[in-house]
Amino acid sequence: MPELHYDIVGTGPVLLLLPGGAGHPMGLDPLIGHLVPHFTVVTYDPLGLAHGRLGEPVADQRVADWSEGAHRVLAKVAGEDGAAYVLGTSSGGITALDLLARHPGRLRGVIAHEPPCVTLLPDGERLRAGLIGQLAGGRPAAGEPTPFGVFLDHVLRPFTAYRPATGLPRLTVAAGTDSRDQLLYRTAEFVAQYTGGAFAEFPGGHLGAVEHPAAFAERVGEALLG
Repeated sequence: MPELHYDIVGTGPVLLLLPGGAGHPMGLDPLIGHLVPHFTVVTYDPLGLAHGRLGEPVADQRVADWSEGAHRVLAKVAGEDGAAYVLGTSSGGITALDLLARHPGRLRGVIAHEPPCVTLLPDGERLRAGLIGQLAGGRPAAGEPTPFGVFLDHVLRPFTAYRPATGLPRLTVAAGTDSRDQLLYRTAEFVAQYTGGAFAEFPGGHLGAVEHPAAFAERVGEALLG
């Protein structure tokens, strides 16, 4: 089996953190710092990009592989029968949706923040093509490999084609207040309706976890711990 890359910090109930993009947890240390008084935060790095593997060859990624890797991490950290909370943002939110569909009994509660499941929307394929074109237009100049480059080349297309299951339990689909009137806010609302999950607003925009870590962490606690 592929090697697992993850970090653990804090005490309390396990919270599995699934970062967006290519899974590199860049910029999330302040958020984690605000979560650790309440959770044991387990940050999963599916491609090992923060663990010395940036620059190594990467194949096109599959949601199911990230999901099963996350499940293996939970088995190591929480035991075969232990339950955990999950917070996934962007592509990590898609992983969270798939993990919940495959292993609902292992999860106490799940937050999927702005998962870009745009193909669920009416005219979703056109919207997906536009989103891919918009993000690819921000490609950095050629040079050293970057997590964003890995995301564009190997994660963006397969993940935005993902369609979640219906009837998912203990799910909150979140969108940022600064994302109102934007595609991914509308997508989050649609995903909540489609899956049967609750819908909630979180501080900031698509990168709210990085932009407003304290307020974002507070909302996480409210959504998962009540």
